[in-house]
Amino acid sequence: MFEVLSDVIQYYMQNFSYISQEFFRHFLMAAYGVLFAAIVAIPLGITIARFGRLSNWGIQLANIIQTIPHLAMLSIFMIAMGLGANTVVVALFFYSILPIVKNTYTGIVNVDQVLLDSGKAMGMTKGQLLRMVEIPLALSVIMAGLRNALVIAIGIVAIGAFFGAGGLGDIIIRGTNVTDGTAIILAGAIPTALMAIITDLIMGTLEKLLHPVKSVKDDKENVDHAAPA
Repeated sequence: MFEVLSDVIQYYMQNFSYISQEFFRHFLMAAYGVLFAAIVAIPLGITIARFGRLSNWGIQLANIIQTIPHLAMLSIFMIAMGLGANTVVVALFFYSILPIVKNTYTGIVNVDQVLLDSGKAMGMTKGQLLRMVEIPLALSVIMAGLRNALVIAIGIVAIGAFFGAGGLGDIIIRGTNVTDGTAIILAGAIPTALMAIITDLIMGTLEKLLHPVKSVKDDKENVDHAAPA
């Protein structure tokens, strides 16, 4: 065991530049896939929340996409787009749609109707209600969807190395192609796992910070501290 760990450390020291490059490449592919999905999925989630009849149809369609095995989805896009990072990013785009749409829809429809009625009574338009009431209150739920999508995407990118995308999965594949490649496999697997764990922790912290209940409590505490004795 100690010999393997020693080999892993030695591999890191000898290939630090290469591993760092693949680490950032891996993260960027995951981030781009989720970012492009968020640009489409958040407005889509808001739309189906506005029109209840579309909700079942929209979420069921996203569910169907989610059930396609990762290798099958990547293979389909590889035939259409060839090998490379673009194939993986497009696949991640489709896989990230469901968690973001579902959480956006859930966050919007669960906004307290009393708050919406209060906004309407103040003369707010639908756009103002969305921008100033619904989205801020749903933001923590939307962030949870982004968190889930990004962690899943990091795992899928590792498979994307089989399709010429590079990333940390490329190091794992190198380890499987040599006789005694345990240390090389671990050199790719450990950073992949750490990336997913750290990303989950950071996104989870942002989710808690954006939670409306916490925000109200923090504002109340600030007011109490500011009040004269």
